[in-house]
Amino acid sequence: QVQLVESGGGLVQAGTSLRLSCAASGRTFSNRTMGWFRQTPGREREFVAAIAWSTGSPYYADSVKGRFTIARDNAKNTLFLQMTSLQPEDTAVYYCASKAPYRGSFYDAVAYMNWGQGTQVTVSS
Repeated sequence: QVQLVESGGGLVQAGTSLRLSCAASGRTFSNRTMGWFRQTPGREREFVAAIAWSTGSPYYADSVKGRFTIARDNAKNTLFLQMTSLQPEDTAVYYCASKAPYRGSFYDAVAYMNWGQGTQVTVSS
């Protein structure tokens, strides 16, 4: 079991940057693919980025590619999401999650078995 706690959200102006962190407890962090999702009221949770446990390869939604960077520090059991050039449409609650082994695709929320409580990111225009 992995427990996840996000931090780093806040209110920022468009064009600026923000870095989210996700602290994980449990011994299985390093061998789990980790992901970031976001959600706005009335909409389904949306894939943002993921990072493979085995290769460290990152994957991004088209909407954030080139602006967001996902990274992990296995020694510190921490996942990061560096967000640059933020836009009002990036406003959402951001969640980190750990993917279940051999279940679904990294961009599919149902493939993830552990979720944090979320952190609000609000981008003003």
